[in-house]
Amino acid sequence: MKIFIYAIAACIFSFSSFAAEMMPKNDFEKVQGQYEKVGSISTSGETSAADAKTELSELADKKGGDIYVLTSGNTKNKMHATADVYKKK
Repeated sequence: MKIFIYAIAACIFSFSSFAAEMMPKNDFEKVQGQYEKVGSISTSGETSAADAKTELSELADKKGGDIYVLTSGNTKNKMHATADVYKKK
């Protein structure tokens, strides 16, 4: 039974490791040549920064991206953010 639980946990962590990750713009500028832009994404109406980050990561995954870099954000009453999506060359 313990082996079964460990196997499920390993699967969950391995699937989550494929999610696109946010990269700060100043870090991205250092490695920009290793990536190609695959599109832009946006989210709005989220109630927390964590929800907005999750939404952006899911949208970046759908575009086939490895990372996303925020291009704008607004926190008036509801979260709104846009980002560019990149994948490794």
